[in-house]
Order: sequence, then structure tokens, then C-alpha cells
Amino acid sequence: MKIHLDGEIREIKEGSRLRDLLPDFREGFSVAIIKPAGIHESETASIRLLTTAGEIVVELNETADKLTGDAGFINLFSEPENVHPVRWSDRYGVSAGNFSAGIIPDKKHHRYAHNDVILGCAGYDPKKSFLILSKIPHFADHGSDVSGGVIGKIVSGKAVVEKLTVNDRIINAERIISRVDRSSSFTTQDMDLILEDGMEIISRIVIRASGYSDDNIDTRSANSVEHLLLTYSDGRFVNNLSAGAFIRDERMKKSIVPFEFKKTRLEGSVTVRTAGKQKGSIYIYKKSVASSPSHTHVGEVEHGIEIAKLAGMDEQFSVKVIPDQIDLRGMNLTEAKETALKYGISFSSDSEDEERAVTDQNPATTLEVLKEGSVEVKTVPLSSVLKIELWDENAPKTCEIFREVTGLKWYRIGKLPVTLNFEDVYLFSPKIPKTTKINIENNPSGEIPAYTLAMTNDSRKNSGLVGIRTAPNSDFGPTSEPFNATNVIGRLIDTDKLKFIEEGSRIYIMEEKSDAS
Repeated sequence: MKIHLDGEIREIKEGSRLRDLLPDFREGFSVAIIKPAGIHESETASIRLLTTAGEIVVELNETADKLTGDAGFINLFSEPENVHPVRWSDRYGVSAGNFSAGIIPDKKHHRYAHNDVILGCAGYDPKKSFLILSKIPHFADHGSDVSGGVIGKIVSGKAVVEKLTVNDRIINAERIISRVDRSSSFTTQDMDLILEDGMEIISRIVIRASGYSDDNIDTRSANSVEHLLLTYSDGRFVNNLSAGAFIRDERMKKSIVPFEFKKTRLEGSVTVRTAGKQKGSIYIYKKSVASSPSHTHVGEVEHGIEIAKLAGMDEQFSVKVIPDQIDLRGMNLTEAKETALKYGISFSSDSEDEERAVTDQNPATTLEVLKEGSVEVKTVPLSSVLKIELWDENAPKTCEIFREVTGLKWYRIGKLPVTLNFEDVYLFSPKIPKTTKINIENNPSGEIPAYTLAMTNDSRKNSGLVGIRTAPNSDFGPTSEPFNATNVIGRLIDTDKLKFIEEGSRIYIMEEKSDAS
């Protein structure tokens, strides 16, 4: 049997299951399945062009139907024998062909816009027709018909268009579903699903960050793009809300993200909300809507928009953002050097001592690092970095607050100012916003073990104080408050490093995930 996996044709044995195709797929993640009936029955104007340089999504208009017929356009590029090489590429556009189409050339110049998809022909011969993808506004005679031959718009994959050269080819074309028909198109986590001949499987969404291409890097959206890269550094999208026009991932809400790039939210656009209760949440658009002063544009879906259209509430799926995030904070010096070398980045540090951890980097964002081609880091001795374990299953809200005020929500390494050390108690005073509510959560009972990490809740005036005790106690918590004022959030792992802590100093902390999390 033949199936399509993320745009590639695969031959499989009859009776094969999804796990045979995706043996290493992450448990609990969803993939999109489109049966052959769904591909033909779903009415759509969106077509995915697969090229040797990547994917381009175009939205066809009625002119495409008149000149080639909707199915005709697909067949021009989807049949195995219809592999069309790039004929020319310049600053105005790129063309691929040739093939036969129903063009009646009018032999006149026409005005074209950026991202227009044009059908023209060479020597005014319809049997030598070709597809033109416009890079910039221009005025030209492409051998089109009287309408100018604009058959659609490039929706995503603009960076791929810029990369195309005469060494590339258009190798396939696929229809993208626009309406959800659960009888033939659906998402599933069932790796035992039996595959059918002609099925299309989409296992991930691929997003290209705003301002990034192989040939050019625009840093105007560097800070908001960094938020996108951070959110998906674990390769996981959580669909907290599925609305008519978008899906939303709320895991990083409450993050402060600047408004940097205003743009119409087309199908496949990716934005971050910059104001309101959902600020920091990430949106992927299933339909086109107007731009908003509360949304900054951070990327475009290059592959896998079908998953966004089909995914239900609380489903998780795989997501890949291009480029990879380059954040060296929290790495030891050797690891940081190797990471910079991997991406061809020049590296410098405030110390050559290998027993140090990176606490800061300049430039601060991935796009700036890539554009500059160099990065400089600040470090501290590893003896100043304490590993902790946080217990989200017992105190999710307080753990979230702790990560926010220490910086662990955004970086692998956080910091805490040391306020006081007396007897067996160490106290730390992170800066807590006045609007933050620390409600009672996970109070201890009986004897609290040594090296327990806790935060004082709002029942006491020292709300937000963080503490650790080096000895067990049956009367008071790690912040020296009664148990009802103590929210237990985790434990200290590097217990031997406490002896190096001095009042008025600053400690750095790194989180080690527990088995439960």
C-alpha cells in the first residue's frame, strides 16, 4: 500500500499499524489522519506544494479553476511523472514548469503583488506553461491570459520561495482540508490503528519563526520569537482551547511579551497575545482574521495545519519551530561551548574554568545570536548552583509562582537573594508582584523533613518568603512560620552546598524533574 507521511510517499505492507510507521512517536501525542475519501470530499482552496527546498502552501482562487480546474491543478504537480524543475529565479520571482494549461495569452504587461501565484507561458505557447511565485511587487509580461493569470496567494512557506534555485524541483502537490469531517478526517493517539491505502498521516506541526530564513535574519521580532522558541523547546503543543478560528496553548500565559510585529492573521499564522488575561498564550490560526494590537506575529505554519484544524480540547501534539532555540543559560561551560560550535557561533566567556555554569548571555535572544554569529556568556562556579525538585502534583499554583519569581519559568537557571541564615534555617526573599495571590496549598503535617523547600502563603505578612531547614521540625515550617502558613513546594537536592551560602548574597537554582512530573 502507499500512504503519505508528512508529505512523503511511503510504501507499507497491508495490515500495517500506525506504530509500524511511527515506532518512536511520543506516547499521548495525537496525529492527524485523513482517509482517501476525506481528501477528495473536503472542499478547499488550499494546496501544499512540496519542493526539494521545503513546503509552500498556496490558496487558489476561481481563476485557477477556470484555467486548469481544481483537480487539474493538483494533477499538474501530484502525479509521479509531473516533477517540475525550477526554470528561473531572480529578485522578482521564481518559476517552475513546463506543462500544458488552458491559457489564451494576451501579450500584455500586468501588475503583480508580493506572494501572488501566477500562471503564465513561455513564448505565448500554452503547451509551455509554468507556475510563477512572486517575491516582490512588479510589472511584467509572463505570457498570462487577460486576467493577468493570478491564480492564488502564497499563504506560508515564503522563506522556501526565497531559497528556490534552478537546482530545485516541485515534486508533489496535496490538498489541505478546510472543513472537519470526522468520518474521514480525525486525530488519534491509537498507535494500533490499522492503516489504509491512500491515507495521509500528519505527525507534527512545523513553524518557521518570523524574521528567520537561511539567507537573512530580521531581529525586529527577536523577543517575541524567543518566547515561541522557549514554549516549544520541549516539542509539545497543548491545545487548551479549540475555537472556530484558532487553537490556543496557555502553558506560558502571564508571560510578559512585547508587541513587535503587526500582521493580518492568515490561516497558518502563529501569534502571541501581549495583553489581557491570556498574555503569553500562543495561537495558531485555522482561518484568516484581521490583525490585532493585542497579538504579535511570531511565525507561520509550514507543515501540519491539518492537525490544528482537527485537534480537540486538551489534545497534545508534536511541534517543531525553525530555528532551534540557542539559550546557553543553565549549561556548564563545556556544554555551552559545544552548543555554540554546533550552530557555528563564535563563543567567549568571562572565565575559562570548566567548573562553572552560564547565568547570562549576550545577545540574549536566538535571532540576535544567529545574526551576530557570536555570543558572550557570564558564569558562576557550579558550587553556587543548587539543584531542587518541585512538586507540582501537590502544590501546582505555588510552584508556578516560584518559577515565575525565580526565572525558572523562562530559563533553565533561576536566582534567589539570600536574606537570612540562623540556626538550621535559610531564608530567601524573591521579589513578588503585589497582585500575586499565594493561597493556602499543601500545608505540612506531623514532622517536616530536613531540606524541604517551602513558601509562606498569604496568611502571614511575610508572604512570598522562601525557606529551607537543614533539620526536621514538628512545630514550624522551613520559613519559621506555623504549618498553616507554609506551602510545601519541593526539596533541595544539593544539600552539601548550603554551607557556602552567605547572607546578602545570591544563589542560583536549577530544577531537576521528579519521576512524578
